Amino acid sequence: MTLQPIRRKVLIVEDQPIIRNILYVLLAGLGCDGDVATDVKTALSMIQQGSFDAVLLDLRCSELPTEEVVSKIKGLCPNLVGRVLVITGEVTDPQTLEVIERNCLPHVPRSRVAEELWERLRNLLGLSRPSTGTSS
Repeated sequence: MTLQPIRRKVLIVEDQPIIRNILYVLLAGLGCDGDVATDVKTALSMIQQGSFDAVLLDLRCSELPTEEVVSKIKGLCPNLVGRVLVITGEVTDPQTLEVIERNCLPHVPRSRVAEELWERLRNLLGLSRPSTGTSS
């Protein structure tokens, strides 16, 4: 009898369908299940009702300031502290950058999601690298 690996549950907060689909596929490739919220209000409700191992948060999906979003997530689910991966565009707002740095939020620029997401999530969730099936 072999044990099945535990599938991690990740909340995707993204309003663009194409990006949501890419994130969903990348998560599946990591052996994670993705749930989707198209805005922060819905995401906060889902966090309050469910149990997630991590959150992929697109900062553009919120009318709320980044500081408030992070504070609300921490308040609803303290075990998500350090497990919110922020997807940023071209962040030029000094306050947003300061919030990301002060809260030690790992982040991936939107333009680098495909290249960096796997490694960032692996580190965030403590997942091991998949074996290549070859021996040395």
